[in-house]
Amino acid sequence: IWERWDGWTADKGFQDPGMNSFNHYSLGSVGEWMFGYIGGIETDPSRPGYKHFNVHPVPGGGLTSARAELDTTHGRIVSDWKLQGGHMTLRLVVPANTSATVRLPSGDDVTEGGKPVDRAFGVSVSQRDPSAVVMEVAGGSYLFKVPYRR
Repeated sequence: IWERWDGWTADKGFQDPGMNSFNHYSLGSVGEWMFGYIGGIETDPSRPGYKHFNVHPVPGGGLTSARAELDTTHGRIVSDWKLQGGHMTLRLVVPANTSATVRLPSGDDVTEGGKPVDRAFGVSVSQRDPSAVVMEVAGGSYLFKVPYRR
């Protein structure tokens, strides 16, 4: 998709390079997918602007780790996960005065900073079943660890 209908033609090649930035939704959508699925950082449609956001990394495709950083008007969000030794660890930074809903792929033996999530500061478990845990977290830095099997 070009910015101009004739941005490139077979007989002339590229038109004025100043009008061919390649900054298009077709390329931006790949970045959005990488932040949203690999990194797991997504907006909350009911609370736009990253005042509250969702974190749900989705490992797959042979990836064993990923790190995503997103600068927002409220501060930097960091999602850094790794699969190792039968566990998934997620280092998460939630900017001050914001909050996040975090979904991780196991409802059993979930810890934050080495403590069960039920006793972790700034963490409130809102849903738990054998396949997932959903938590509400306040601004801060977290280290979650959950059992993970591919």
